[in-house]
Amino acid sequence: MSPAPDDGERALERARALLRPDELRASARTDAGYLDLLRDEGSPRPTAAQHAMNNRLVAAVYERAWRPVWTAVMGANGLSAGGERAKAAADLGLGGEQRVLDVACGPGNFTRYFGERLAGEGIAVGFDISRHMLDQAVRTGRGPHAAYVRGDARRLPFDDGTFDAVCCYAALYLVPEPMTVVDEMVRVLAPGGRIAVMTSYGREHPLLRSALGLAAGTLGVRMYDRATLPDAFAAAGLVDVAQQIRGVTQFVNARRP
Repeated sequence: MSPAPDDGERALERARALLRPDELRASARTDAGYLDLLRDEGSPRPTAAQHAMNNRLVAAVYERAWRPVWTAVMGANGLSAGGERAKAAADLGLGGEQRVLDVACGPGNFTRYFGERLAGEGIAVGFDISRHMLDQAVRTGRGPHAAYVRGDARRLPFDDGTFDAVCCYAALYLVPEPMTVVDEMVRVLAPGGRIAVMTSYGREHPLLRSALGLAAGTLGVRMYDRATLPDAFAAAGLVDVAQQIRGVTQFVNARRP
């Protein structure tokens, strides 16, 4: 007699049920504790920053060391990692039996936090391309309302309008084709759902913007201006677009009507 599935396995199967097309859902591997949709290793054409995100050591110390240092560099003006999670949850209006997608989830710190705010059949799905990050997420971030998927965020494997909330914190300045990722996040957002993004901000002064852009470019990190993300959300038909600038970091959230 097979043992009964635990809460983490049940959450993983709820995440599997959301995958499309059907062939992909059926073929997804789970031997590592997450749904693996890819056969390759690591990020496509990785930059120095992306190499770090695909590093086993960085994945292991991300929350205690790497993330605080990176937050200080990004100039979040005293907003701690816990404060960022709380802000994201508030901007997304989390609770109940929602379906939540955490894009570029890393080691699952936000995904786990989101899942703890859900109930019943609610599920927070952490989505990332890095095996090492997801290995860490499975070790520390599984639960009755949190599960993980390995895939390419430029082609999210979900139907239109699947999720009640979509989050992407500290990743858009790293990923290839970031505006394609933004389009995909908006596509899978359900009517009435909310989206929240935290990314880089390049300042308005031309000289400072150039200096920040040069330093960021060396590492393969993009710097965004004030208008790009709010304009993209508005052009996609989202409403209640709000933006907060903190140092060289910006938080942008919006709602699908």
